[in-house]
Amino acid sequence: MIEAEVHQRLRAFLREQGEPYWPHHLTMARLVARALRLGRSALIQAGSSSAYHGRYRLSYLMPVLLWPEPVVLVLPETMRQRVLMVEIPRLRQWMPILKPVHVSDHWPDPEFKGLLLTSPQAWLADRLTTQSRFPDGVPTLLDGVDDLEAWVRKQLTAEIGGLDWDTLMLAYPGHQNLIRDIRVKLTRAVFQHPTNPYNCHLVDGPEQQTLSDLYEGLQSDDSGLILANSGMPEQWRQFWRCFHQAEKLIWATIARRQGQFSLHCGPIEIASTLSQIWPQQPLVLIGAAIDQEVKAPVYRQRLGLGDLTCLKFSLDRQQEVIQLYLPDHLPMPNTSEFQAALMQEIHALLTAGAPIQGPTVVVVGDMPLKAQVGSMLAAEFGSRVQVEKTCPDDNGILVTGWEFWRDHQGVFPAPQLLIIATLPIPSLENPLVASRVAHYKRRRQDWFRLYLLPEALSELQRAIAPVRNAQGIVALLDNRVNYRSYGRQILSALSPAARTNYIDVNWFNDSQCKVLD
Repeated sequence: MIEAEVHQRLRAFLREQGEPYWPHHLTMARLVARALRLGRSALIQAGSSSAYHGRYRLSYLMPVLLWPEPVVLVLPETMRQRVLMVEIPRLRQWMPILKPVHVSDHWPDPEFKGLLLTSPQAWLADRLTTQSRFPDGVPTLLDGVDDLEAWVRKQLTAEIGGLDWDTLMLAYPGHQNLIRDIRVKLTRAVFQHPTNPYNCHLVDGPEQQTLSDLYEGLQSDDSGLILANSGMPEQWRQFWRCFHQAEKLIWATIARRQGQFSLHCGPIEIASTLSQIWPQQPLVLIGAAIDQEVKAPVYRQRLGLGDLTCLKFSLDRQQEVIQLYLPDHLPMPNTSEFQAALMQEIHALLTAGAPIQGPTVVVVGDMPLKAQVGSMLAAEFGSRVQVEKTCPDDNGILVTGWEFWRDHQGVFPAPQLLIIATLPIPSLENPLVASRVAHYKRRRQDWFRLYLLPEALSELQRAIAPVRNAQGIVALLDNRVNYRSYGRQILSALSPAARTNYIDVNWFNDSQCKVLD
C-alpha cells in the first residue's frame, strides 16, 4: 500500500538529509497517504511552531508526489514559492519522480495526472461560484487553513469603491443624476458617523434604504432587471446579489483624510455556504492550531465541515517550551490604572538585565494605547523603538498590533522577548465584531465560546510561534488570565511553558520556574 511506501521512503530521506527534528513526520505522511487512497477527508493540526517553520510540508509532499493519481495543492503565495523552489526540487533530486507539477488557476487538461498547485483565491472562487475550472472528485490539500475563514469571507464579500460609482454612471447614462444624488446622500450619511479606531461602521437603517432606492431606480431602466442586465458592472452585480440575502453584513470603511469611503457586503455566517462545497472532493486540511480539541468541534461548526478524520500533534516539551512571565498583581485592562502599570512592567522587562539579548517585540492590540506605548518607549530608548516597521535593529524594540505582527513575523528574527499587553480577544467596539456577536445572540448561541475565545486562542498561539524554538520569554500582562474562567484555556494554549510570576534575570534557570502541565 502507498502508506508503507511513503513511510519507508520518507524515513530514508529524513535520515539521509538530516532534517530538523520533528517527531510527527511519518505519522502525518501515513495519514495523508491513507486519505489519498481511501478518499476520506482529514483535518490535521500540526502545531504553531511547526507551522511557523514549515517543517511538516515534507510529510504531505512525499505522498502526493508518489500517489499515481492527480492531486490539487492549495497554498498561499509565500508557502507556494518555498514548496516550488526548495522542497519539491529536493525530493526530486533524492528520488526519481515522474509526476508532473503545474502551477495554475485552472485545470491543465482532462488527462492531467500530476500535482496542481494553486492559490486559495483561485480555488475558492471556483468552488464558491461553480466556474468548473477544477474538476470534482480530485483529492485536494489545503495548507494554512488557520486563515481559511478569512479567505472565504474575503471571497464572498463584494466591495464598492470610488471608481465603481463612475463605472455605474457610464453603464447607466440615463440615470446619472440618480446615481450622483445617491452617492452624495450616502457620503453625507457615512461621514456623519463618529470616528472610531477601526475606521468603519455598519450600514443599516436609512443608509440601507438609500441603497434600496438606488436599486429600485435602476430597475426602471428599459434594459430590465439589473441582475439580468448584461451591462451591469460585475462589482455591482456581486454587491446586489449579496445585498438581497437575508443574512448579510453591510459596512463602510472610511478614509477621512481623502474624503472617500468604500461599501462592503458579505455574509454573517459562512458554514451553510461551505457545507455545500466540501463534499465535492476528498480534502486534507492542514493548519497550525485551529482548535483546542482534537476533533476541532468549534472550527468545524464555523466552517460547515462534516465528519472527517481529525489529528492534532502536541508540541515538544523539551524543544518548544517558552519562558512565560505572568504577573498576578496588575489591574484589569479596562481600568484607568492599567496603562501606568503596563508601562512600569514593560520598563522593568526591558531593563531586567543581561539574559535578554536580541530583538524585543511589544504587541498592543488597542490602537490608541499602541501609539502611546510607542511614544513613551521612544522617549526613553530612542531610535531603538520602532512602531510597525519591518527593519528593526538587532537589539531593537518593535511596538506592533496583532495584525501587523501576524503578517510580518516571518521576516523578523525570532524575538528573545515577546511582551503581550492584553489578550487578542476581538473588541466589541469594532462594529464588525459587534455585528457577528449579535448574530450569535439572535440564535441563542454562546458567542464568547464559539467566536471571541477561539479567535483569541488562535491569534495568541500564532503570535508566540517564533519564540518557541528560541525558548525565549513571553510576558503576558493581562491579569484576566489569572482571574477569569477562560484563563485555564489560555494557559493550555500557551503550553508547554515554564511559568513565573516575577521578573528574574535567571530566566532560563528551570529551578525557578513552574512548568505547566
